[in-house]
Amino acid sequence: MFLTVTLNAALDLTYRVRRLEPHASHRIREVTERPGGKGLNVARVLAALGYEATVTGFVGGGTGAELRGHLTEEPAASGVRDALVPVAGTTRRTVGVVDETTGDTTQFNEPGPHISPAEWTAFLGAYRELLREDVRAVALCGSLPPGVPVGAYAALVREARAAGVPALLDTSGEPLRRGLAARPELIKPNGQELADITGTTDPLRAARGAQRRGARSVAASLGADGMLLVTPDGLWHADPVERLAGNPTGAGDSAVAALLSGLAEGLSWRDMLARAVALSAATVRAPVAGEFDADTYARLLPLVRISEPEEPEAPA
Repeated sequence: MFLTVTLNAALDLTYRVRRLEPHASHRIREVTERPGGKGLNVARVLAALGYEATVTGFVGGGTGAELRGHLTEEPAASGVRDALVPVAGTTRRTVGVVDETTGDTTQFNEPGPHISPAEWTAFLGAYRELLREDVRAVALCGSLPPGVPVGAYAALVREARAAGVPALLDTSGEPLRRGLAARPELIKPNGQELADITGTTDPLRAARGAQRRGARSVAASLGADGMLLVTPDGLWHADPVERLAGNPTGAGDSAVAALLSGLAEGLSWRDMLARAVALSAATVRAPVAGEFDADTYARLLPLVRISEPEEPEAPA
């Protein structure tokens, strides 16, 4: 099975309006409610691809109970096992407002619950127990809720390494910077997140900088410029297949699911990258995060164009 960690899980609400206008009242045309947070989205995509996935992290309060109910009841979450750890605080909500005229989405994210030292210790114990199961790979995803140590992901990467489980890290800022030192197998930042931790906006130089800081491999989402994959075996760049209208929320999480499954299956780096780009694009055609359009994915996968860029010359 695959294990995903979402320390700052959320109940995702998606509102669809005809047109989003500032300072105006809006009539919501459709409301969807789903378990959310990056790792939960990753797990649901993995389940849709036919894999078993276990989710862990923190959950609490009435919102947390709703989230767990969706994991139990939703067909889209079939194949996802709930190993979330209860806490005293209340799970946050996120609200995505989809403008149907433009296809753009505006996102509002609440802060997460405060996690006490005792709750963090309890989670570490539960995480160690899960790693003793037949885990093929673990994804460590998203922001940290208040109270969780900034070096939390570094600790979780080290636990995974000690258990012989490959770890993929998808976070940003100081938690990413600290996590690199624990030597994760793969990280998946976007271009800005990569620049923030390395100080350079050149994606390839930044990816090499992240490797020097501890990441074995780097998959950088570059938006309209596609995706860059830098590994010890070489580097590859995938162009965007085509621009698709829809909801981009969760596209990066689908890329993580593709990379995680490819890592565990032993796919070639090229095939892994093609899967990530096609699955990410197909997610834009789904109504909510954590899902993808299967027909779009099948159509786009053979169309992904992959090249091998040259290394930049070192400065004199």
